[in-house]
Amino acid sequence: MTKSPSRRARPRRTLPSRLPTLAMESLTPEQHALVEAIKSGPRGRFVNEGPFAVFLQAPGYGVLAQKLGGHIRFDTSVPPRLAEIAILFTAQYWKAQYEWAAHAVIAESRGVKPATIRDIQAGRAPKSAPRDEKAIYAFAKELYATRRVSNATYARVHKLLGDAGLVELVGTLGYYAMVSMILNVFRMPLSEGTPVPFREP
Repeated sequence: MTKSPSRRARPRRTLPSRLPTLAMESLTPEQHALVEAIKSGPRGRFVNEGPFAVFLQAPGYGVLAQKLGGHIRFDTSVPPRLAEIAILFTAQYWKAQYEWAAHAVIAESRGVKPATIRDIQAGRAPKSAPRDEKAIYAFAKELYATRRVSNATYARVHKLLGDAGLVELVGTLGYYAMVSMILNVFRMPLSEGTPVPFREP
């Protein structure tokens, strides 16, 4: 028996945003300060979409959040390739469309194999990934599932990252969980023409 076309090929979709897009020419001084803080930081530019578009709605909060995000993204001791594993796991866990779409591209540019990215997107452990990536994946999965990590899981990642790196890894997971919640609650749309990575409930 074959499945009906409607069941076999249901298109992925996103829901309409809950926030208006703010016109750049109409921003308040506080909002302009946030834009300039992002442009003058390590990102080097401001894009009025995703989490930054949300931050504009509460610029005092946004200035602090983007500063933490800039540090986590560009200035920790966690190797970028391993940080991207943590970010991808978080995006998949929360089904954060924008976050996944942005970081799948970044992860590949940082050396994460396409097969690993596909496995994480599908909710599978990345079997062909290097050992260090598997260790980060297992750490994130255990932390999200149990709200703790075992001694064995801790020791495996501590051997890779040390004390400071482990603090920064947990901070990375926490920051991107916050971003995922922001993106999901406010239904922030993907960039024009970007395929939707996850089905909406």
